[in-house]
Amino acid sequence: MTEAGRRMISPSFVEEALDCLRRHGRAVEPALAAAGLPAIIDAPVSAESYGRLWLAIAVEVDDEFFGMGGRPMRRGSFTLLTHCVLHAGTLEQALRRALRFLNVVLEDPSGRLDVADGLAQVTLSDREGPRSAFAYRTYWILLHGIACWLVGRRIPIRAVDFRCAEPKQAADYRLFFGAPVRFSQPASRLAFDASVLKLAIARNEQALKHFLRGAPANILVRYRYDAGLSASVRRRLRQMAPAAWKGFDDLASQMRMSPSTLRHRLQAEGQSYLGIKDEIRRDMAIEMLQTGSLGVGAIATRLGFSEPSAFHRAFRKWTSKSPAAFRRETMALAGKDVHGSSDRPAGNAVPDDM
Repeated sequence: MTEAGRRMISPSFVEEALDCLRRHGRAVEPALAAAGLPAIIDAPVSAESYGRLWLAIAVEVDDEFFGMGGRPMRRGSFTLLTHCVLHAGTLEQALRRALRFLNVVLEDPSGRLDVADGLAQVTLSDREGPRSAFAYRTYWILLHGIACWLVGRRIPIRAVDFRCAEPKQAADYRLFFGAPVRFSQPASRLAFDASVLKLAIARNEQALKHFLRGAPANILVRYRYDAGLSASVRRRLRQMAPAAWKGFDDLASQMRMSPSTLRHRLQAEGQSYLGIKDEIRRDMAIEMLQTGSLGVGAIATRLGFSEPSAFHRAFRKWTSKSPAAFRRETMALAGKDVHGSSDRPAGNAVPDDM
């Protein structure tokens, strides 16, 4: 997925945010105007615009969680949350503090962190029936966005489960998270590698001030890989076709270090060579299926898979959909015919007061 694509928000998410105002009997036009958005949203908007809309809605209803929690998340709660976790020693300590804070502020849903079999899972419990997919997505944005910022790198998501039924805009959710997404599950959960829990917090008060000035746009977009050894590995891989990627030992030799040193340094950043390759292939696959006309077999070849069936298995692991079904779903939501072109443009931030 291109950097520009990562910074755009689907119109469906704008509509779901505006529903908060409608539920409160408020007009949506003032908030749209405050965000610099037109009265009718029929194309993706920038993360910055969506962030301004989030702020405007929070001001209108005094709730930074769009009125979807057991209690309102009053304005200023997000800022207090960031101060609460800033001086934690490790990411695990920060996440446990963040969950306690959100449990007190929202009351419902209630989140907990479990660690087992190499995975860290944040699981949400609802007192009554399931909430909307948008409510769970908002919770994950807040928690995952803060976590990534605290350690200075994106934390790859391994799986996202939603307790609610699959919404009609499910393709937007799969594109947003870039990880396997399932609906109608026993509980809502976000899973990632447990190894990142040991990462040290790499921020200070000055960095927090800068972060809050950019929120919420800076946590809506997928956190940029802009530093560290893993960023260097990604740049190398993106400069060549996947079929030409080197083996791990060859890559280590090119980077003038031993394979064990490269492996340990990537692990210290919560990354692995296999995981990096997997994420780049996934992004490329999604972009080609969403914007191109290549057949699935041709895409599999370009991505370096030995046969289409291997690509099918990998893509189902990433998105819980077959490549063909994913393309049909995204084309339909973008107003396209699978074999034709679109009749409208195709196309994904929490505030200083939040």
